[in-house]
Amino acid sequence: MRLAAAASVLVVVLSGCQTNGADTTGVVRTNEPAKAESTAFGDAFDGLNTVGDVEYYASDQAVAEAKNQFRAENYGNAGALFYKATQLAPNDGGAWMGLAACSDRIHRFDLADKAYRQAFRLVGATPEYYNNVGYSYLLRGKLQDARSNFLRAYELAPNDPTVANNLQLLSSSVKNLER
Repeated sequence: MRLAAAASVLVVVLSGCQTNGADTTGVVRTNEPAKAESTAFGDAFDGLNTVGDVEYYASDQAVAEAKNQFRAENYGNAGALFYKATQLAPNDGGAWMGLAACSDRIHRFDLADKAYRQAFRLVGATPEYYNNVGYSYLLRGKLQDARSNFLRAYELAPNDPTVANNLQLLSSSVKNLER
C-alpha cells in the first residue's frame, strides 16, 4: 500500500518535468517567460537576450582595446579605456593595474598611486604588482624604492624574465646617473 502511494506521488511529481523539445542547446532556463507573455511595457518577450546569450562582460572590450592602445604606446587613450573598464567592473584588478601603468607612462604618479592601492586590494602581493610598482618608482627616479619592489617581485618569481630585465635596467640606471 505504501509502495503504491509513493509510486503515484512520484508519477505526479515527474509529470511536471516534461520538455517540449524546442530547446536544443541543453540549457535549462527557469526564468524564461512563455512566448505569449508580455513585458510591463506591453511588448513581447521574443528576442530578449538571457544570461546564456551574453558573450562578454561590458569591461572586457574596454580592457582588450586598452591593451592594444598600450602596446601601440598610446598611453592616454589606453588610460581612458582602462578607466572606463574600472568603472564598468570596479573589482577587475587587471584593469586597475593597467590604469596605474598608463598613469605612470604619462607621469601622473598621483593617479598611479591611487590605482596601485586599489589594485593591491584586488590582486594582492603578486610579482606583477611589485614589478609594476618598482617600474613606477624607477620612472620617478626613486631608485631605492624601485629596487625594493623589484626584489620583492624577484622573490615571488625568480624565473620571470620581465623582473630580471627590470633589475638589469635598474642597475644600468644607477651606473649612468648624471650629477
